[in-house]
Amino acid sequence: MEAKRSKMKWLWENMKGYRAMYVLGLFGTVLYNALHLTIPIFSQQIVDKFLSGENAARNLENNKELLIRLLVGMVAVTFFRTVIVYITCLDFERVSQGVLYRVRNFLFRKIEHQDMKFYDVYRTGDLMTRLTGDLDAVRHMIAWVIRMIIESFSLMLAAAVYFVYMDWRLALSLLAIAPFIFLIIVLFRNKVAPMHALLREKLSQMNTAVQENIDGNRVVKAFAREEYEKQKFDERNREYSQTNQETSFVWLHFFPYVETFANLLPVVLLLVGGIFLINENITMGEYVAFSGLTWALANPMRQLGGIMNEFQRFSAASRKVMEIYYSEPTIVDAPAPVEAPERLKGKIEFRNVSFAYEHRPVLHHISFTVEPGQTIAIMGETGCGKTSLIQLIPRFYDATQGRIFVDDMDVRDYRLHDLRKNIGMATQDVLLYSDTIDGNIAYGDSSMSHERVRRFAEYSAAAEFISKMPEGYDTIVGERGVGLSGGQKQRISLARALAIKPSILILDDTTSAVDMETEKHIQDALEHLEFPCTKIIIAQRISSTRRADKILVLKDGRIEEEGTHAELVARKGYYYELVKLQGGIEEETREELKGGEVRG
Repeated sequence: MEAKRSKMKWLWENMKGYRAMYVLGLFGTVLYNALHLTIPIFSQQIVDKFLSGENAARNLENNKELLIRLLVGMVAVTFFRTVIVYITCLDFERVSQGVLYRVRNFLFRKIEHQDMKFYDVYRTGDLMTRLTGDLDAVRHMIAWVIRMIIESFSLMLAAAVYFVYMDWRLALSLLAIAPFIFLIIVLFRNKVAPMHALLREKLSQMNTAVQENIDGNRVVKAFAREEYEKQKFDERNREYSQTNQETSFVWLHFFPYVETFANLLPVVLLLVGGIFLINENITMGEYVAFSGLTWALANPMRQLGGIMNEFQRFSAASRKVMEIYYSEPTIVDAPAPVEAPERLKGKIEFRNVSFAYEHRPVLHHISFTVEPGQTIAIMGETGCGKTSLIQLIPRFYDATQGRIFVDDMDVRDYRLHDLRKNIGMATQDVLLYSDTIDGNIAYGDSSMSHERVRRFAEYSAAAEFISKMPEGYDTIVGERGVGLSGGQKQRISLARALAIKPSILILDDTTSAVDMETEKHIQDALEHLEFPCTKIIIAQRISSTRRADKILVLKDGRIEEEGTHAELVARKGYYYELVKLQGGIEEETREELKGGEVRG
């Protein structure tokens, strides 16, 4: 699995363009930590020469310039170190934000080009978590964790080298504590790693619950389930909170041991260093230097636990990010796609097509042909495979058996962009963006003129209600079209599909929420479009299908009946029963009798 790739290698790959700046920042980190040694060196010189040495009084009287130079040196080095710290912090932040921007853009593009199977697997809240919280953990790794690792080890190494240089025996006495702390950190890592993976999953579940609840707020209110949803969210929130606490408590469990060993350093220095000082193995200045640098061992030891905790957080988050980062869609362009014309003719042919969703058969041996400009209607019971069938034409899914042709060319041989730009779709479940009505209709072509937007709004019978709105076509619709009725949203969706002048128009129960008079207006408009267009209509109303050149009736994923309205009525099968159910037979009989009276 791609997510098993080295996380640090992946991080380095995404630093391209920032690597030199980052390495410079790491070098600055090592430098300013090495400069910590200068203060104890200066302190040692001052103590031995001017405070406790044999010639301290004489030096203080006759060599004040050296004392001043040492003091000025301490101040200058401290200021220089502060400047380096400031610059490196800016450097790390600039790199981390640049990488965050790049990876987030890459992930969004990756998600945009995924196929429908991807969205069937990944929840919206989970994807949002990966693009926000998980990526922030990646940024934190670059900006803080790596810097602290380099800082801790460079400081410990510099202090250890200096200690060994001054007195290797006292240095080994102090450094003997380090292996115990490293052992504790390893045990902590093994314990906390699975906790962070669980924590990211709980966060994802909580975000998913929030997203679904906000999206479904009308259903919640319709069923008066506010209290139920609050309890459900409270449960998700409590699970995340408890997991977070348990993860934190893991470190709190190990922290006393780390703190105990870190606090042993001054004790060891006091005991061993005191003996060495009494025996004159070291000078008072060297003891002061040891004492002044003890924190350079103790502090990194204390920080290692927190660093390891943050590293495991990054590890769990980056695993989820890399899963999306390296994911690839299954529906892609052919290795050598055909050059499609700017506009397709719109001929559609299914040849023995079968389709299964997650090993569940949906369509069985479907074959039919639609000539350019014809209208085909698809009917059938709920769950018979109507929507699955039309989703195979723009390759939202690929057929598991058989072939689908558009203009006598297998749809797999077209570029996805060339194929889909020639197909307009309007479905019953309408998604409108938080934009103006004009912007929603012109979604397929942002450069579309206002005149063209209005023209296609008239085709879809939307112009009348739009003109009555306070700001007309500049009216902002709420998220997902809040503020519009179901029929209004459907008509805007139809206008959006028509506005790109598609070669193939697919309408999936698009007029289910409009009245009969509006539906008749739309049907008349669809018959007199200003451009040639093959139409595929999924509907349950006979009024929407009776004008079609061909009607397909699906049952259990198979074509049960096929023919014109008159032919299917004459067969007296499913379609005939549906016509009777909707009162169409009596209406046709009355029209025939009326026609006979006129002729008489």
